Amino acid sequence: MKKIVISGSSKLQDKVNYWLEHFKKQNYEILDYPRLIDLDKYTEELPIVYKNFYNALENTDVFFLMNEEKNGIKGYIGASAIAELTYVVILNLIHNKNIDIYILNMPSEELSAYDEVKFWLDIGWIKLYKKNNRF
Repeated sequence: MKKIVISGSSKLQDKVNYWLEHFKKQNYEILDYPRLIDLDKYTEELPIVYKNFYNALENTDVFFLMNEEKNGIKGYIGASAIAELTYVVILNLIHNKNIDIYILNMPSEELSAYDEVKFWLDIGWIKLYKKNNRF
C-alpha cells in the first residue's frame, strides 16, 4: 500500500475531507493531512503538528498539494504549503528520496512562489495531478 501526505490549507476542511475520501477509496495509507488547530492551544499544538507533518513527509511515497481556490485565488499555495513542497523537493534532491510530488492546480501567478513552482513543473520535479490517474 502506497503512503500519501496531503498538503494544503487547513481552513478548507470540506476539500480536505473530499481528498481524504478520494485517496482512501484508492487504498492509500494517509500519513498526514491539513488539520485545524484549536486556537486556545495554538502555541502548544503547532510545534507538535509541524513535527508530525514533517516526519510524515520523510516517510511518504506520494506528496499531494491540494492547492484549491482560496480567497478568490485559483491555485492558491500558502506559506506553509510552499515550505512543505520545497522540503519534499529537497528530500528528493539531497537525500535521494523518490517521493512522487503532485499539485492539483497550476499555481496562481499572483503567488510569490509562482516562478519557482512553475519551474519545478517545467523540469518535471513536480507534476500536475490528473484525477482519473493513480500515482
